[in-house]
Amino acid sequence: MSSIFCRRVAFAVAMAVLPFLAGEALSQEARVVPASPQVVKLSLAPVAKRAAPSVVNVYAARVVENRNRLLDDPIFRQFFGGSGSGEQVQRSLGSGVIVDGGLVVTNNHVIERMDQVKVSLADKREFEAEIVLKDPRSDLAILRLKDANEKFPAIELGDSDTLQVGDFVLAIGNPFGVGQTVTHGIVSAVARTQVGISDYQFFVQTDAAINPGNSGGALVDQSGKLIGINTAIFSRSGGSQGIGFAIPVNMVRVVLASAQGGSNTVRRPWLGAKLQAVTPEISEAFGLKRPAGALVGTVQAKSPAERAGLRTGDLIIAIDEQVVEDPNAFDYRFATKALGGQARIGVLRSGRETRVTVALEPAPDTPRDERVIRGRSPFSGARVSNMSPSLADELRLDSGLQGAVVVDVAEGSMAREIGFFRKGDVIVAVNGEKVGQTSDLDRVASQPSRFWRITIVREGQTFSVAFGG
Repeated sequence: MSSIFCRRVAFAVAMAVLPFLAGEALSQEARVVPASPQVVKLSLAPVAKRAAPSVVNVYAARVVENRNRLLDDPIFRQFFGGSGSGEQVQRSLGSGVIVDGGLVVTNNHVIERMDQVKVSLADKREFEAEIVLKDPRSDLAILRLKDANEKFPAIELGDSDTLQVGDFVLAIGNPFGVGQTVTHGIVSAVARTQVGISDYQFFVQTDAAINPGNSGGALVDQSGKLIGINTAIFSRSGGSQGIGFAIPVNMVRVVLASAQGGSNTVRRPWLGAKLQAVTPEISEAFGLKRPAGALVGTVQAKSPAERAGLRTGDLIIAIDEQVVEDPNAFDYRFATKALGGQARIGVLRSGRETRVTVALEPAPDTPRDERVIRGRSPFSGARVSNMSPSLADELRLDSGLQGAVVVDVAEGSMAREIGFFRKGDVIVAVNGEKVGQTSDLDRVASQPSRFWRITIVREGQTFSVAFGG
């Protein structure tokens, strides 16, 4: 019993003095007998107390019309009655964080396609909110609370680049709608890529319990600063299994800055080059000990990459002295740079390391001429846009393609019911006629036809499909 007691005392003392040593290793001489129970009483309550008032519940809803197309026919209505339509309310529940006065950051998937948003504070007060900005690429959204006379508790933003594996963190949110809940854990990985949640695959991984409803909630460090927005879990059961993912706060800063500047979209730097992962074979060709970096596949004409002298076959290994492990890591690092400056990119070329300086500027956005296709055709209800460098960068498309790009498909539309078209599809031909822009598709789709042969480019592959009727 005495040896067990001694081990417990040693552990308690170590944990008690750890926060006061600022990361310095304990020496044998630093071990002392606790003078009182207060010495070994550790609690994260002060951290939770500081951060919790800024974490809110987000309730979103929308009214959708359920339509039975058979009841559009008066004969069917005569026998079965009804008008063929009815209303249904769809709801979504998540969390959010007050980051600047009346601005709240949450996940885009919490409020996506919703038009009614209400926010409940930790003190049970409720406020209507408007959607200021949605950024599907990062899965972040910014809301504004509708009460200018209130002073809301905003959380302080930290720096996610300083996180290390093993750091203590708290996850605060509203799991399962039970009310505000605080869970505790450590950072189990940083710069986690290949997760498949959003365009920017660069996440803080934690073992703090995160469950459905935590989405949009806060991940905070030991000082109570926001270091991530909880967004997803890895689970085989639907509940927490100790692997949760948070969007780093440095990405939140970029989205928040756009909202504070009055924009409803996020403008990011444009490289103008396609990158690919490094295989063991490529790694061996460059003389590397392990696969790492991002290989430049193609460089677009007149892009910042071309002007900087970046070449096909270059291997990017760093950006502003930060190591690049894979293309996802580069995309994140580059996207969180401020527009107007420059980035120094380290590359391996012909066996030698060199650096190029890339201007941080947004992709040019030529007139998109967005329009929704109407009439009786497989395209009815599809929103399409002309190709532009900005849209190509946003959807990860080849800007050299010409055609009508699908950017959305309305629910309940013919295009949605067919179930074929996806966001990012480039329609290049219909019934043998070339489609170079949205006006071409609008014209071809308005022509009566009982047979449709459509050629599209999807994820770099070109193929044709046929619809009849």
